Amino acid sequence: MNKIKLSILILILGLGIVFTSCDKNFDELNTNKTAINSLDPVPMLNHAIWKSSPAFYRHTMVYEMAIVQQIISPFGTSLAGGNYNQENFDLAQNTWRNIYPNILKNTMDVIVKNKDNADRSNIFNMARIISALGGMVLTDTYGDVPFSEAGLGFINGKYTPVYDTQEAIYRSILNDLDAATTALNSTARIETGDILYAGDINKWKRFGNSLILRAAMRLSKVNPVLAKEYVKKAVAAGVMTSNDDNAIVRHSANFPNDVGANLNGSEAANFFMAKPLVDFLKSSNDPRLAVLAVRFVGATSGSTQTDANVTRIPSNQIGIPVGYDNNSISARAVADGVGSFYGYTQFDRKTIGKQDSPFFLVTFTQTQFLLAEAVQRGWIDGDASVYYAKGIRGHMEQLAIHDINLNISANNIDIFLQAHPLETAKALEQINTQYWVACIMDGQEAFANFRRSGYPALAQNMYPQRAIADGFIRRMTYDRSEFTNNLTNINNAITRQGPDKLDTRVWWDVK
Repeated sequence: MNKIKLSILILILGLGIVFTSCDKNFDELNTNKTAINSLDPVPMLNHAIWKSSPAFYRHTMVYEMAIVQQIISPFGTSLAGGNYNQENFDLAQNTWRNIYPNILKNTMDVIVKNKDNADRSNIFNMARIISALGGMVLTDTYGDVPFSEAGLGFINGKYTPVYDTQEAIYRSILNDLDAATTALNSTARIETGDILYAGDINKWKRFGNSLILRAAMRLSKVNPVLAKEYVKKAVAAGVMTSNDDNAIVRHSANFPNDVGANLNGSEAANFFMAKPLVDFLKSSNDPRLAVLAVRFVGATSGSTQTDANVTRIPSNQIGIPVGYDNNSISARAVADGVGSFYGYTQFDRKTIGKQDSPFFLVTFTQTQFLLAEAVQRGWIDGDASVYYAKGIRGHMEQLAIHDINLNISANNIDIFLQAHPLETAKALEQINTQYWVACIMDGQEAFANFRRSGYPALAQNMYPQRAIADGFIRRMTYDRSEFTNNLTNINNAITRQGPDKLDTRVWWDVK
């Protein structure tokens, strides 16, 4: 018996739960789930931050990045999704299965256990900001989801949470972000262990306010009055002012970027830059194409994609067309002059697609474009063209954070900006098309803003065997386990929102 107790004690200590003896509080642990309050909140918050970087490459590459026509695979079966506009249940559920256990549960634990702890007020409010970020991605992906009761299973036994409407979720997110960001205090305990900003309160505030701006702009069509109110709040409080403020999840060999790890592994030869993106960059002589893209001339298989036949010359790049599978693409590849589809352009997996490439949660660049749009809509004062230019410059300079080989000279940036000023008549299209480019490798945000703004003006993917009426997926379908474990609540959500299908629009996605 003593050996068993000792083993239990060691296990508990390993989890960071400290007891003065193997018996003390043991009964309480087994009967009162809210009694565990000595877990260090910093690792829990950091785990939630780290998992805010897309943890499942197949979801964001197969669905989101394919839907917005940035990256496409011609292959089906396990890689079917946005490329074919088809259902792939395993992949559609990945965001759900990442955010609930890794982000919302961990942030909820930090929130509940530090809510009344004045000494840890900053980490309490940091957790609220990360929770709001996770909630946004979740509801943007699926629509109505459990949010107000999410993460409470082990705290109060809430195992069948209700599904909140997306409208209610966004109101809650905006309110909570505003309160949390305002409450961050540089005179309180500084949480230097956080992996985003090492406790820099001013950067956390600018991050939180920029996230408020993003959330508010989501509502630009469905509730412009509320959107304008929170846009003005965010701007007045202070948003990101440079790339130094970017919210970045840093990756390494031990903690790889999942997209990069697979672009350099099993999927190296299976994904290509989509024709709409390549053509857009080529048509405007955009210097980003020269550093982002590679093409293996004459390649007929993955093994023949070698440094010996690589070209990075922009005029040589040929994006893979949308709406083909690995059989029908063969004839098109011949017509396009690449011979085999393995010769279409890819993202450079040694730089932008490397396995330790950072992931940007919220950026200065995105913030500048949203400010430009807010000015264009008349919601804030300022010069939309200045914000627009800062956004483009910011992204071109941001690329070097991925890899120094992605550096674009200041002179080349200046030349591009002089040649492509903002034009009032088509400002919203220009702003949001550049937002699309600035979201390369961030499929989640690219997909959300594409639905919200309607830009870029992409042609529909009319793959013959598609599972939707038109050519664009509008949301992911729910986790199948919910139909077993939470049937009443998920059915209520479906009745309210619409069929659990890929082309059902979420609340803010209006025509």
